[in-house]
Amino acid sequence: MSTALEADQVFESAAELFSLLATPIRLKLISALCREEKNVSQLLAEIETTQPNLSQHLATLYRTGILGRRREGTQVFYRLVNEQAATLCRAVCTQIAMDLAEQPPAPAPVPVAVPAEPVRRSRRKA
Repeated sequence: MSTALEADQVFESAAELFSLLATPIRLKLISALCREEKNVSQLLAEIETTQPNLSQHLATLYRTGILGRRREGTQVFYRLVNEQAATLCRAVCTQIAMDLAEQPPAPAPVPVAVPAEPVRRSRRKA
């Protein structure tokens, strides 16, 4: 296989992974599942969203092989199975957090005095 073709495959795979990670909820899910598996109720307690929205993102990450799942009674537990996605997520989010911490705080807005409407005096004819 040629080097150019191999590079193309690498870039295609990276682009697919980046597109999967392009929503904050999916990044939060990966972060929440880095250390241990959790059920949907536990994830809803950590991530502010609706249950249908969370389930949709979980299903996408499961279908693409980033998450695994198991059923225990009526509960479904999710776990991270793609360490590549976790490593990428951790690296990018850690770098961004460090960059944000180094930025000086935004200056407080300067109050702007709004001139009062001029008082209009009626002109009387004398």
